[in-house]
Amino acid sequence: MLYWKSGDESLSTDDRISLSQFLIQKFHPTSRLAFYSSTGWYNRLYINFTLRRYIFFFLLQTYFPATLMVMLSWVSFWIDRRAVPARVSLGITTVLTMSTIITGVNASMPRVSYIKAVDIYLWVSFVFVFLSVLEYAAVNYLTTLRDGQDRKLQKKVQEQALPCSCEMSHAKTMALDGTYSEADADSLAGYTRSPVAPEEKRRERTVVHLEPDTKKKGLRGFRLLRNTHAIDTYSRVIFPGSYVFFNLIYWSVYC
Repeated sequence: MLYWKSGDESLSTDDRISLSQFLIQKFHPTSRLAFYSSTGWYNRLYINFTLRRYIFFFLLQTYFPATLMVMLSWVSFWIDRRAVPARVSLGITTVLTMSTIITGVNASMPRVSYIKAVDIYLWVSFVFVFLSVLEYAAVNYLTTLRDGQDRKLQKKVQEQALPCSCEMSHAKTMALDGTYSEADADSLAGYTRSPVAPEEKRRERTVVHLEPDTKKKGLRGFRLLRNTHAIDTYSRVIFPGSYVFFNLIYWSVYC
């Protein structure tokens, strides 16, 4: 019969001995019977070690880079929505970098079937980065719709602003600039002479004339423009706030 003579004090460790990634918090010696089908029961001595992983190494190698990538993805919210190459390149870069970090961490970790604490942090960070890319996709789509409506509105305004020469027969007025001969002027009897309106005044009259017809569509376009700005504006607050809230819950649970 084997047993530990002094209980937990039967084993002592040297303080000079340490592990690179773990801290030995405590150990507990026990004894139990082990059964072998060929020979029977045997008495065995066991020691259970309680280890605690050093977090500083993973803070520098995993958590800190992942946090920086998430914060870098927020920079796109302050970039102009029409700068498509800049925002798309930034989004793809952050997504690929997060994928590389996750792959590197999984390669250095033991392959277990359960979810680790570092997996939760990395995948939630990856979701935040991916959502920032989807946010710009929504902004770009709404901006494209707004530009299409603006082009249609501008085309309709230009069509309505075209001058009509048939109005001269109804109003019997004709603009003369003094370049006609006397015979031509006598042939235009019955028409009143009026000075030619400047180009700027004609444009002002056209705008005033078309304002009641295009007021609703113009307001609709401006409302859509404000919505595209509002998505980026709200994202500047929602994304950082949500990520800070997640970190508060995460570190309060796993620390």
